Amino acid sequence: MTKDHIAAPANSKNNAYSWYMVFLLTLIYVFSFIDRFILGLLIEPIKAELNLSDLQVGILLGPSFALFYALMGLPLGWLADKKRRTFIIGLGLALWSLATAASGLARNFLHLFLARMSVGVGEATLSPCAMSLIADSFPKEKRGKPIAFYSMAISLGAGIAYIAGAAVISWANTSPSVSLFGFADLSAWRLSLLIVGLPGLLLVPLVLLLREPKRTQDTLTNSEDNYKAVFAHIAKHWPTFLGFVSVFGYIILIGYSTTWGAATFSRTWGWSPIQFGQALGTLFIVFGPLSINLGGWLSDKLYQRGNHTAPMLVGLIGIPITTLGAIAWPLMPSATLALLPLSLLVIGTALSSATGVTALLNIIPSNIRGRTIAVYYMATSLFGIGVGPVAIGLLNDSVFGPENLRISMALLPVIFGLPLMFFMPKTLKSYQRLYDRLN
Repeated sequence: MTKDHIAAPANSKNNAYSWYMVFLLTLIYVFSFIDRFILGLLIEPIKAELNLSDLQVGILLGPSFALFYALMGLPLGWLADKKRRTFIIGLGLALWSLATAASGLARNFLHLFLARMSVGVGEATLSPCAMSLIADSFPKEKRGKPIAFYSMAISLGAGIAYIAGAAVISWANTSPSVSLFGFADLSAWRLSLLIVGLPGLLLVPLVLLLREPKRTQDTLTNSEDNYKAVFAHIAKHWPTFLGFVSVFGYIILIGYSTTWGAATFSRTWGWSPIQFGQALGTLFIVFGPLSINLGGWLSDKLYQRGNHTAPMLVGLIGIPITTLGAIAWPLMPSATLALLPLSLLVIGTALSSATGVTALLNIIPSNIRGRTIAVYYMATSLFGIGVGPVAIGLLNDSVFGPENLRISMALLPVIFGLPLMFFMPKTLKSYQRLYDRLN
């Protein structure tokens, strides 16, 4: 009997129900991305009404969400290893849905910051619990596809967010005036946030009714069962984990820099947020799910053929594709031509997003799985979401000026992406050594 057979969860035969659970978790993940990305389409009207600087906008797009999303992941990762995971997700879903709606009632920067912070706290419940549920529902050699399907929500959710957001903004711009909570006439951006936030509450009963799969133990385990063991494992193998976080944190950094996309298209080529939302949303929906599922399929296929670095290899393939697209699109002479390298960016980030957690699961003890995933999301979120959007705002306000937003956008992947590409071979070798040592 092989190690992988030993590691197979006892309930893996219940394949149909396991996939139903994956589908529902993916749908919830889609809703989370709608609530995250909708703000990017609304930058200009929010900035004008609340009198914000580009740096303040960058803080709202990045740190206000990322800081609390990341830090809350630590206690929530512990809960994912100990408590009922479906209940944790249900509470988080209710919180971030209400907080997104509440963002539409903000009267100043502080109010909007607190609302975005609450969205981050709520969404921090999802992925540590979801990945732990998926890992306990599928054997190791078959995790790639369900994790890739779940990760598909990154692109699908962003695409739906942009298209639905554009539709909501279009409707809100032409709808009759609405008075609510002391606002005599809700502006379109406020109404848009209310409309996209509240429907998430409809999914709360469905996730609460999910069955908890039996917690499984892989052959790779750790005798300790706390965050001390998590950080000790990371510290012992720090070169591998540093490279790991750099790769997948960079993908998040570039992905979240596109929250400035609507403003870039508006200031550079005169496109409205509605035009941009429809165009980028279509790119995400067409190329994102295909690329993510291709990444998951390729990872499983190569792994089954004996290449145990496959998840990390697929993740690395996306780096140069992402970097090329991210540098090129803001420098194009027209908005239409900018969509071509933007497609490359979507494909590259989707490929890498498909396999990050799959690669991580193969180099961590199963009894600290949820907490290690939480630390992974904390590190990549602080780097990617926390640094990317605010760096753009800072470059705009301090260096290039708001009218040269496109230059800030193109410079970001040069600063972070080119050095990362240089170290890719070393990153893969380091991952291979750790995998061989622990399996």
